Amino acid sequence: MILKGLCEHAEIFCPAYAENIEITGIETDSRRVEKGEMFVCIRGLHTDGHAYIEDAIERGASCIVVDRYAIIPTDSRVVYLQCGDCRRAVAYLYDAWYGEPGRRLKLIGVTGTNGKTSVSHMVYAILEASLHRCGIIGTVGCRIGERMLETSPEDPLANMTTPDPKTLYRILCEMAEAGAEYVVMEVSSHALTLEKTAPLSFECAIFTNLTPEHLDFHKTMENYAHAKAKLFGAARLSVINADSPYASLIEKSVRGRCVSCTVKGADADFSAEEIQTDSPRGTEYRLCSIGTRLRLSCRIPGSFTVMNSMQAAVAALSLGCTPATVKNVLSTLDPIKGRMEYVRLGIEADFSVLIDYAHTPDALEKLLVTARSLKKEGGRTVVLFGCGGDRDKTKRAIMGEIATRLSDFAIVTSDNPRMEDPTQIIREILAGIGADAAYRVIPDREEAIRFAVMNAKEKDLIVLAGKGHEEYEITRTGKRAFSERNIVKDAFESRKRIKNASLKDEEKTEEA
Repeated sequence: MILKGLCEHAEIFCPAYAENIEITGIETDSRRVEKGEMFVCIRGLHTDGHAYIEDAIERGASCIVVDRYAIIPTDSRVVYLQCGDCRRAVAYLYDAWYGEPGRRLKLIGVTGTNGKTSVSHMVYAILEASLHRCGIIGTVGCRIGERMLETSPEDPLANMTTPDPKTLYRILCEMAEAGAEYVVMEVSSHALTLEKTAPLSFECAIFTNLTPEHLDFHKTMENYAHAKAKLFGAARLSVINADSPYASLIEKSVRGRCVSCTVKGADADFSAEEIQTDSPRGTEYRLCSIGTRLRLSCRIPGSFTVMNSMQAAVAALSLGCTPATVKNVLSTLDPIKGRMEYVRLGIEADFSVLIDYAHTPDALEKLLVTARSLKKEGGRTVVLFGCGGDRDKTKRAIMGEIATRLSDFAIVTSDNPRMEDPTQIIREILAGIGADAAYRVIPDREEAIRFAVMNAKEKDLIVLAGKGHEEYEITRTGKRAFSERNIVKDAFESRKRIKNASLKDEEKTEEA
């Protein structure tokens, strides 16, 4: 692509002598630069791309983009371009490289601390059932129809809700070329702060909630809220959770039409009435507004499902989907992988295992409140959880308190410790646990899961919190395969073998 075109889209000044240079690619990692490519210097959290300019030149870069604070050397080997914000510029550069795919799509952005994945999948399912070809981008992966798209990040230890620009705009381009009309995407506060979605306009933006999380990055809840609010200045329609204390802050950023939702009787455009969270159909309520009274049900249990499904329904109705389609899709929707997901153990199991992605204090509390309501009479609620390493430390003691207060027994273990010492993370969790709490510490997560299964009592509900859909574990040694479902099933087979062997021994004793 001609350099002039890239620069014009990213609002970077390009000298006349360089306008017609052919750029063969765009890179932010000097190690991946190839001949004729543009190298964009990003000041990251741990490294600064400006320190690797020489490496990029040696690998064949023909153009270097630096920020306003960089000193441009006298160097005839390459073209140097200066911009105000390299992070914002690189999003526009990749957007231009892939032909501005967002302009060919109707984008629906979902943001909030919790519920992004659930709401995204609900909206996606309703739009698909309404015969709109859709793509989806988020924590659980990216796909259009049944086709999964490659999203491997350059950092193998990364777990990003919203892909980096290099991947994001490629995926949007693939979806546009595959005929997608809508793309539903989870938009994280990191992505908004780091300007990953700056070139995009959204048909609809949905705000789920805001509770303490990522404060290692944002520092304060106000910063966190303002980061989320950026999405709503780029949306034609905004769907806001009016029950959130941050709803008014979000609404101030809205530029298009705004509709609000409440389950607590707040002043809002849509409300949920006659709520039942233990209905035979799962979660059931009546969606009400001026001109709307629609009875909805969803098989996903939990009080949080009311707001999640209501926002999905309101968004879909506002986009032109019929009430009948909304009602039918929500009533038949299967749980999303890693969200209130039961592990299938068969009729021989006299206990249950539930996997959920809850990894924040608010999500863990809501999960355990729901689990207590699902537990069979006479059984225990057993929660197994940990806290991620290299992430917000302030939530660790809080989650320890919540876990032991709302369960009958807690198992404290690891959850992607990354570069941190797992035992130190656990010590910080234990700081929130009272002396009379019923718990056990088993640092190795696989061992902890096996312990929970092997020691389960009849009618117990074991809740594995934190990893959800993830099929890996991240430690100091790297990223390794780790499937909680497989570990549970393997442990259950061991439990059955031990039980059967014991029964045979009893039979032999009786015969003797």
